Amino acid sequence: MSGTPVQPPRSGRPLHGEPILERAFRVLGAFAEAGEGLTLHTLAARAGLPKSTTSRIAAQLTAVGALERLDDGAFVVGLQLLEIASLAPRGHGLRAAALPFMEELHRSTGQHILLAVRDGDEAVLVERLSARDAAAVRYRVGGRLPLTGTGIGIALLAYAPERVRNDALAGADDAVRLRRLMATVRAEGVCATTVPNPLRSGPAVMSTAAAPILDRRGAALGALSLVAPGEGGVRAAARTALRRASLAVSRAVGR
Repeated sequence: MSGTPVQPPRSGRPLHGEPILERAFRVLGAFAEAGEGLTLHTLAARAGLPKSTTSRIAAQLTAVGALERLDDGAFVVGLQLLEIASLAPRGHGLRAAALPFMEELHRSTGQHILLAVRDGDEAVLVERLSARDAAAVRYRVGGRLPLTGTGIGIALLAYAPERVRNDALAGADDAVRLRRLMATVRAEGVCATTVPNPLRSGPAVMSTAAAPILDRRGAALGALSLVAPGEGGVRAAARTALRRASLAVSRAVGR
């Protein structure tokens, strides 16, 4: 759940007539981990582009600050992208309103507190607070999470357009369980579930509770989540605190 690398075409060649901007985003989308440095060969392979094309695009992206080149020749994401991304209203604005309440939850529970928004059929993590002693998780800020495989995704899915919900349920093996959890979110404002831990180290399962952040019309702006190790790791008091926090963020955004 760290990120969603671009899937290259099977031929390894760019699509016929593919605009340069789309190819540039394929190069940027090749980065999947924070601080990751990629050689030109790896960058081209992940983007599914010829090495010569990748070299030309990477040079242009470096010239405008979207990429930076290390002394060993590897490419990393540039600060210019951070500056631009920080202006995104669905990420930065919501984060600013939510952060004080996330910090309070973080102090009281000592566990991971996540904030995400929906982007199409995925969730994008826009903030994460992690305690030093909390079990390791794979989620990273800017990473994409499945709507059906995480508590925070389910909270967002409950308020997604009908088409998105139907598509997600059609491809799920546990549609009955997902419908039940979404109904719980809409009725109680919070849901709790246990999911497999994607990391080999640590507990086999992780418990998560999630609550949507709604605007005045009842549409989901985002969702908050608390992640704890083991089954049943999110107690009732923590779920209540999470629900209160989501309501407080909703009011703060409204102001």
